[in-house]
Amino acid sequence: MTMDITLITAGQMYRYYLRQVVFGDSRRPARTPLAKAQEEAGVPVGRWMGRGLAALGLAAGDVVTEAQLRNLFGERGRHPHADLIEADLLAAGKSPKAAWKAGALGRRVKVTGFDLVFRPQPTIYLLWALGDDETRRVIEAAHERAIEKVLEWIEDQVAVIRFGKDGVYQVRPPGGLVAARFRHYEARSGMPLLHDHLLLSVKGQRLDGTWGSVHSEVMFENTVAASALYNEIVMAEVCEALGLASEPRTVTAGRRPVMEIAGVPHELIRWTSRRSDQIAACRADLEHEYVTAVDDDGNLKFAPEVSEKARAKLNAIAAKMTRPPKQQTRPLAQLREDWQASARAFLADAAHLIDSLLERARAAARAIRARVAAVVDVALAAVDVTAMVFVMNKDGYFHRRHLLAEARRHLALVLRGRRRAPGLDEKIVDAAIATHCLDISEPKTLRGRMPAYRFYTARWSLADPPDRRRPPDAEPESDHRPPAGPGDPDMPRLPLEPGDWDIPRVPLLYQRAVIASTVLNARLRTARRTGRALYDDVVVHQQAAMPEQLLIPFPDADSDADLEPRSALDMAALRALKKSRTDVEALDLTAERLRHLQDAFTTAADRARATMDRYADREDTSGPHPAREDDQRAHQPHQPGPGRNPGAHR
Repeated sequence: MTMDITLITAGQMYRYYLRQVVFGDSRRPARTPLAKAQEEAGVPVGRWMGRGLAALGLAAGDVVTEAQLRNLFGERGRHPHADLIEADLLAAGKSPKAAWKAGALGRRVKVTGFDLVFRPQPTIYLLWALGDDETRRVIEAAHERAIEKVLEWIEDQVAVIRFGKDGVYQVRPPGGLVAARFRHYEARSGMPLLHDHLLLSVKGQRLDGTWGSVHSEVMFENTVAASALYNEIVMAEVCEALGLASEPRTVTAGRRPVMEIAGVPHELIRWTSRRSDQIAACRADLEHEYVTAVDDDGNLKFAPEVSEKARAKLNAIAAKMTRPPKQQTRPLAQLREDWQASARAFLADAAHLIDSLLERARAAARAIRARVAAVVDVALAAVDVTAMVFVMNKDGYFHRRHLLAEARRHLALVLRGRRRAPGLDEKIVDAAIATHCLDISEPKTLRGRMPAYRFYTARWSLADPPDRRRPPDAEPESDHRPPAGPGDPDMPRLPLEPGDWDIPRVPLLYQRAVIASTVLNARLRTARRTGRALYDDVVVHQQAAMPEQLLIPFPDADSDADLEPRSALDMAALRALKKSRTDVEALDLTAERLRHLQDAFTTAADRARATMDRYADREDTSGPHPAREDDQRAHQPHQPGPGRNPGAHR
């Protein structure tokens, strides 16, 4: 993700932010006022953002002062001008208690805010660091617009304030939120890394004018969707402003490809990845220890393969183990000179690439836009989004926010750096839920009946997968399964079929390809019967949305339209991927992984079929779900409903 979230608490955590984060991520000189220290070091000042500023007497773009930060984030959520308010009331003869209360924003809180860190994709900040001043300004403006759009989405669709006993009721802050943005230029390694810290206050106003606190759980639940929105917007803004295009690049085997600026050489990405290389090397050692760790009886302590959840934990451990000390803050002009010299030294044999970065990227963009049309078919996008979420979430269960994050990734992949119509991501999610998702919620609370907390799985009309049964002579399975990740409890579980472990995402990627290609084949047959034009749109969309190597090929348009459909699990087609000369080579599909794919897909299909059988009758006979009340009036209990699955959170 390119947007991270961390809680800010009053006390030691706030003091860390005041000493370092607001000072360019370096150590601020002792006993030096913030404004003077920022000016001497050439660090940008902080700026206020958010629609909630008007209620506090602030305006967007105002400079953030040290006193304002201390009051809002360090004094357990007080008014930024609490000192002035108290002084005026004391001068007017009010009691100290009344003066202090007038400067408070509701109850005092321990968690005073969230630190949202936004950083664009590596190829974007490479152009920012090595390009000319005009390119730098364009990228910074696009970066700021993307942050503004994400903050608006959080204010309108995510943030809720709890009230009532135990916070049983929730309401959206109608006046918006308040945030302070601080710009940083480099990573701990000294390499270029344009990123902003958005210190988002938890304080917001309710309809009656009283102040409450934003529910932190909801913020963390929607982090992935917010990150996907930022990625999509910043890429589109940069590409449209500079005449560029994006392309998918496989960075880590088994993970989704990331969207990067086309035409920027891989050598330059390697130049900035010194820190990543250190983390990767350390994580590799930790993963080896993880898969070989045994208990006192000689049994594996963890899963024999590193799951996605375990890999994320091990990566965080490796990052802390290899974390270098922070460097001294320097002005941007000096940093850019040093980066130019460092990049030219790194590319001694190809230093001319630096001078022609923008021209190379524009040439690559012209080639991509001439070859790939930006066709967004909502029905096809709904298939692809549902298939990906279905195979990526544990047991195939998910919420609306998972579909929304995937829809934004899908649009970024299809549009290749073009802007999209507002609300198109929500339209894709609505189509996915209406057409391909089965609601399996059994909520006992009003919150559980909210669309955001409905529980779904996918429904598919797939050919029956190959029958997989346990061999009669197989060794009996243990009645207990090792924990999936470090720190997870080692709890007894039901007996498992062979291969039923938490598996990495490599086979899951191809499960998604098999599912999506089967449904796309069915839609293509319908399209071919209605006209060639629609058939062409389907093919163009497929080429834009998914690499053709990941899909079972469509039959030729001139062939018989009534040919039998291919098997939903075409292992021969998947094995042919090993011969492809694309980024798929990096996945290194082995025969064992292909077998593992077949087993996992069979299990997922069986689970989906069983769930459909269980809920189909209930869905047909029951009445409509209770309509969602207005956000500002609904009573929404915050405790989780019984249908929620902790493993589905991402």
